[in-house]
Amino acid sequence: MRYTLPPIADLPSLPFDTVIDVRSPSEFAEDHMPGAVNLPVLNDKERVTVGTIYVQDSPFKARKIGAALVARNAAMHLERELMNKEGGWKPLVYCWRGGQRSGSFATILRQVGWRAEVVEGGYKAYRKRVRQVLYEQAFAPELVLLDGNTGTAKTDILAALARRGVQVIDLEGLANHRGSLFGARAGGQPSQKGFETALAQVIARLDPNRPVVVEAESSKIGRLVVPPKLWAAMRAAPRLEIQAPLAARARYLAAAYRDIIEDKTRLAETLEKLRTYQPAETIAHWHKLADAGEMEALATGLMAEHYDTRYAKARANKAKITPMQVEGLTPTDIAVVAARIEAHLG
Repeated sequence: MRYTLPPIADLPSLPFDTVIDVRSPSEFAEDHMPGAVNLPVLNDKERVTVGTIYVQDSPFKARKIGAALVARNAAMHLERELMNKEGGWKPLVYCWRGGQRSGSFATILRQVGWRAEVVEGGYKAYRKRVRQVLYEQAFAPELVLLDGNTGTAKTDILAALARRGVQVIDLEGLANHRGSLFGARAGGQPSQKGFETALAQVIARLDPNRPVVVEAESSKIGRLVVPPKLWAAMRAAPRLEIQAPLAARARYLAAAYRDIIEDKTRLAETLEKLRTYQPAETIAHWHKLADAGEMEALATGLMAEHYDTRYAKARANKAKITPMQVEGLTPTDIAVVAARIEAHLG
């Protein structure tokens, strides 16, 4: 039987016990339906081999070899991951287009006695649902940007707002990147499709009648691109600008970027990337501060001489900016400003 996927918002309540992605590991790693498990019926090497035979030799020969490999891999999954499943287990299976790979595996599962169904259109149908949310539908809720210079704890304020029940979209969290040259995080970034899958899930759950707070970003976070409908809404949105003393921001950055501070090689390499924008003597001074472990002084220099001027230039032509002044950026200060923002949103 074939199952037509509902809209993104309804995916968490699918009437199945397990969602199985039978595509190859590399396909699964790039992106997959939320909560899916990967039980590939062809691994990456086998998939390439079958595809090459199909194009260069014979489609019939490719199907024979592919069928043998699928049967062998399906048997392995039955003996390992699926052996403990009870008779009433109901899986949903998909591959790239909902064709031979998922159909073959679902047939085997049904022969066992399980109520397996196949996603109509496969992963491509799921990807279409994601694109509908991000590329075709206008962003419905009222959007408010959380702005502020480097080191104003915007990410922590966003998290504090979420704890208070305010609707937020944490783009940097979804992109696993802090949005600057110093922004790389452990584990690296997801693929563009993986980022969009996570973002679509968040947007689909939003109440369109309540405001949503998003940290002010450029159109790219690391190497990932903010989808056009959301980016258009961000460009038009009013801004709340967090304003904090330089010393407080330097203390905050020295703590928040400890992973980079403790990796001297990475820190030095990142400072070198600023050589295009800054005089040689400035770069040399920053290296000296880094080598001496004077991280608050380094953060102060980076903000005062590099980042603040760029933020000011980017913000120069923006209308509807409401300042939010804070004296410090301790957890208590962050909780206070989050309460002020919640009150401002009404």
